[in-house]
Amino acid sequence: MKNITIFKILKLFVHILLISALLGSCGIYKKTDARKTPTQAKDKARDNLKTGKGASLNKILGGRRGGTNFEFSSSNPLWRSSLEILDFLPLTTVDYSGGVIITDWYNDTKSSNESIKVTIRFLSNEIRSDSVKIIVHKRTCGQTNNCRVNILNSKIKDELLTSILAKAVLMEKEPKKKN
Repeated sequence: MKNITIFKILKLFVHILLISALLGSCGIYKKTDARKTPTQAKDKARDNLKTGKGASLNKILGGRRGGTNFEFSSSNPLWRSSLEILDFLPLTTVDYSGGVIITDWYNDTKSSNESIKVTIRFLSNEIRSDSVKIIVHKRTCGQTNNCRVNILNSKIKDELLTSILAKAVLMEKEPKKKN
């Protein structure tokens, strides 16, 4: 009976010895120099910031490490060309971060009871025909201000898309010529 308990103790000791050897070789425990390691919490935090250690909300949520990449509307040729093409129309909403340009109702005074409104949605920054979605609304008002609004699928939409894309291609090539 004494042999069985001694055997169990010896077996437990060998297991503990193996586990500590395996854990020690994994690099979990690193030797540190106490002279180089700060002892105060503020000093530790400052040291962690300098070396890039520690957790931040951005890292936890899977954000980018390092600097951020800001894109400005002036660097997007699709955006700039759309604004230049629509410069004769009054604009109600211009939101680069949301990727939308909405004009106000426009009437060319030939027909006082009809007006159009253009909405441009940017789906991508690439200069392609599927990167921009253009919706043209037509409002027709009767004499009692009874107005009807319909989506207009006409040449206006296609002409706007073609001219925006052509202007964007030219704008994209401009900086390359300067260099």
